[in-house]
Amino acid sequence: MKIKALTKQVKFALIGVALLCASVSEAKEWTAVTIATEAAYPPWNMTLPGGTIGGFEPELMADLCARMKLKCTLQAQDWDGMIPSLQAGKFDLIMDAIVITPEREKVIAFSRPYAATQGVLAASDPELIARAGVAGEVVKLTGDAALDKPYIDQMRTLLKGKTIGISSGTAYTQFVETNFKDIASIREYKKSDEHVLDLQAGRIDFSFDDVTFFSSVLDMPENKSVSMVGSKIGGPIWGPGEALGFRQDTPELKAKFDEALSAALADGTVKRLTEKWFKADITP
Repeated sequence: MKIKALTKQVKFALIGVALLCASVSEAKEWTAVTIATEAAYPPWNMTLPGGTIGGFEPELMADLCARMKLKCTLQAQDWDGMIPSLQAGKFDLIMDAIVITPEREKVIAFSRPYAATQGVLAASDPELIARAGVAGEVVKLTGDAALDKPYIDQMRTLLKGKTIGISSGTAYTQFVETNFKDIASIREYKKSDEHVLDLQAGRIDFSFDDVTFFSSVLDMPENKSVSMVGSKIGGPIWGPGEALGFRQDTPELKAKFDEALSAALADGTVKRLTEKWFKADITP
């Protein structure tokens, strides 16, 4: 019995050593990475004439990769397949104004945040714009239903019986569905520019999206009929902010980007880029 027991222990020890060696060998020395981005969410990321990808995040990524001496390749990917494709190993990290949420933290790892923005409604019907008022002040919501109820009730009065456009799978989707699904029709879109088109065409009454997105697209002449309305919504309800997403089995890659982001935040690079692309400092 003792011999068998000892043999079994040795087998387990050898297995443990093998696993340890495997984990050490898998600790990758990163020299190149592939980054997925939607390339259709200006000014965060967008496809430029000629097919190159530009915007705030690609420019920030270029700075980070230069700091780390990494070869970085951007790859366009629809938002709704971004996290599953990351987990499947199609690319190494994702960058698409991704808000850190408890649900997402269960399946992917996040870098430290590099931005913190607000959500807002938009409308094109002059009567609805007049009723809601052009967007101005920022209302900070906590995510606590009881504390946020007074403002949510105001929104419910405005949105009752209306159709709201929202990009699917965003941090804003859950907010809209949780608070207004029972009193309004909700239409989900793969890309944010699609609900802006439907807003102009009168197929929906309101859109809900990021302030920075609307600030960019509403500067375009073809969108002059659309206005941000009501209060801009910020605060803890959206979590810590926007960050890069990684597979949970690449902690060394996340650590490299965290170090580079910390340096870019400390030396003012992130602030400079947010002011360039958003006309405001949205650093967290």
